[in-house]
Amino acid sequence: MEDLSEEERELAAMVRDFAETVVAPQSYEADRTHTLSMDVVAQMGDLGLFGLPFSEQYGGQGGDYMALGIAIEALGRVDQSIAITLEAGVSLGAMPIYRFGTDEQRQELLPDLLAGRALAGFGLTEPEAGSDAGATRTTARVEGDEWVVDGSKQFITNSGTPITRFVTVTAVTGVENGRKEISTIIVPNDTPGFTVEAPYDKVGWNASDTHPLTFQGARVPAANLLGERGRGFKNFLSILDEGRIAIAALSTGAAEGCLEAAVDYAKSRTIFGSALSTRQNAQFTLARMRARVHTARLAWHHAARLRDADKPFAEAAAIAKLVAGEAAMDNARDATQIFGGNGFMNEFPVARHYRDSKILEIGEGTTEVQLLVIARGLGLAG
Repeated sequence: MEDLSEEERELAAMVRDFAETVVAPQSYEADRTHTLSMDVVAQMGDLGLFGLPFSEQYGGQGGDYMALGIAIEALGRVDQSIAITLEAGVSLGAMPIYRFGTDEQRQELLPDLLAGRALAGFGLTEPEAGSDAGATRTTARVEGDEWVVDGSKQFITNSGTPITRFVTVTAVTGVENGRKEISTIIVPNDTPGFTVEAPYDKVGWNASDTHPLTFQGARVPAANLLGERGRGFKNFLSILDEGRIAIAALSTGAAEGCLEAAVDYAKSRTIFGSALSTRQNAQFTLARMRARVHTARLAWHHAARLRDADKPFAEAAAIAKLVAGEAAMDNARDATQIFGGNGFMNEFPVARHYRDSKILEIGEGTTEVQLLVIARGLGLAG
């Protein structure tokens, strides 16, 4: 982290200490019981983590995306479920309101979101609309001074916690030049006709709150339109570009957590009369893991610096997510192998990283989508 300022180093140290003393001790039980600790969420709010990249005008910390990534990386090192709760709370919950909301929407919704007193979800993915978001089937039509929303969403993070306030939903609001007009609508969680279905039984991220959502004639005021009508798809793409930097930071933290655990275990594990760490094959495995962490961190730092300098960053964000997501998955696999049978036991963090890390190659844009973005940057048609 040689490129960090003194202030950024202090932030990294502060969140790392919080992760080790508060987050890590509850991680195994939270994963086992599929429970998101609202106490941990509240403490993250008290530390100002949910407000890091937002202006002080709405209760934010006046920081940038680099600061957010630093915090997410430190959390991802010990508990990906907590890290994704922060990442989604900021990138998918608050950021759309901050970027595209009216002054009234910002003043009403942002203070609680940035303080961690409330969470919000971003309802994009559907059974037949994931990477192909243009296949959205959820609809919203105007009746009088209300939007009427019908449809369903799936895999929506932070959508059913005790403090979830609303979900921002992408919906087809018309047809323009033969193409679907997609807009975004704010739907409060207490809206009649809006149902947060039972949580998923997931492979990983077990302590993260994730639900399918159903909308059956859910009515909200016309003023709940977020941003311009018909620009929901374009706005969503810009939100995902930023989110990919944050996911890359989370992935880097996970990859580093696996590396640190594997190094410690290899030094303490005796095999055939000597420490596992003295064996060349183990050393080479650990060296490759270290190289992955280094490369992943460089990639997301570069993308974050471009974003914060208001320079084009979409391709850099795609590269960062691609490299870091694969680093997390590869390091989780190698760390589990170093641990042997113990790596198959959920009480060890590397086992949880092994289950958790696969989604890092899928969520907020699959590996294949990142490759498409990078290919287009090369001028390749498709």
